[in-house]
Amino acid sequence: MPKRSLTLNAALIARAHPHPVTHDGRGPGYDMALMGEAEADARLDAALAEKPGDASILWLFAYGALMWRPEFRFSERREARVRGWHRRFCLWQRGFRGTPDCPGVMLALDRGGQCRGFAYRLAGDDLRAEVRPVWRREMRGRGYQARWLTAETAEGPVPALAFVADRTGERYAGRLTDAAIADRIAAACGPTGPSAEYLLNTVAACEATGIHDRHLWAMQALVADRIADRLAACDGPTVQNSPTPMPGSRRGG
Repeated sequence: MPKRSLTLNAALIARAHPHPVTHDGRGPGYDMALMGEAEADARLDAALAEKPGDASILWLFAYGALMWRPEFRFSERREARVRGWHRRFCLWQRGFRGTPDCPGVMLALDRGGQCRGFAYRLAGDDLRAEVRPVWRREMRGRGYQARWLTAETAEGPVPALAFVADRTGERYAGRLTDAAIADRIAAACGPTGPSAEYLLNTVAACEATGIHDRHLWAMQALVADRIADRLAACDGPTVQNSPTPMPGSRRGG
């Protein structure tokens, strides 16, 4: 398929969210019930105890931010496909890239269909130590469950650790329509940046490697339209999100 041009872009997002948002003293997660280290470590040990295949090899399946910001050492990366799961914006984000008053929506693997992404083989001899930081990063918000999935690659299938939506959790937003998702992503911005930036980075990473995801493609076009409409409605160069932005950091996932 020939290269496609994205409608959403960094300049448009910057006009809609010109100022970083700082938290109000509660941290970038605000009042999110973040998982403590002891619980996270216990869950990691339980997951590793169930790991199939060679104990000296650990693969991780990436479909969102881990595609463009892995933050772990890896010795190999393969394009991969998992079946029975699809990529969707289905987790509320009331911190980090959203706020309690203006929540965003984040990606997860939800049931059904299939998903193309990357399979990373973690580097190093102590695989628990290597995977622990990304485990903490993904699991602390209590939106995901860890699953061992079969990742199909050109070199053959590998068992890969994946983070799928916790459908029983209070963050699950699987019934939102595409229009509602686009509304939230266009409006939301938190201490680590706009939700639209997360969408842009993910769809750009997919497109760069020939992964054409219909949900991501539809979302970037809808979000770009929402932002353009907001900018036109205010008849000015910028739009402020709620709550009122203050100086702070926009880095992160």
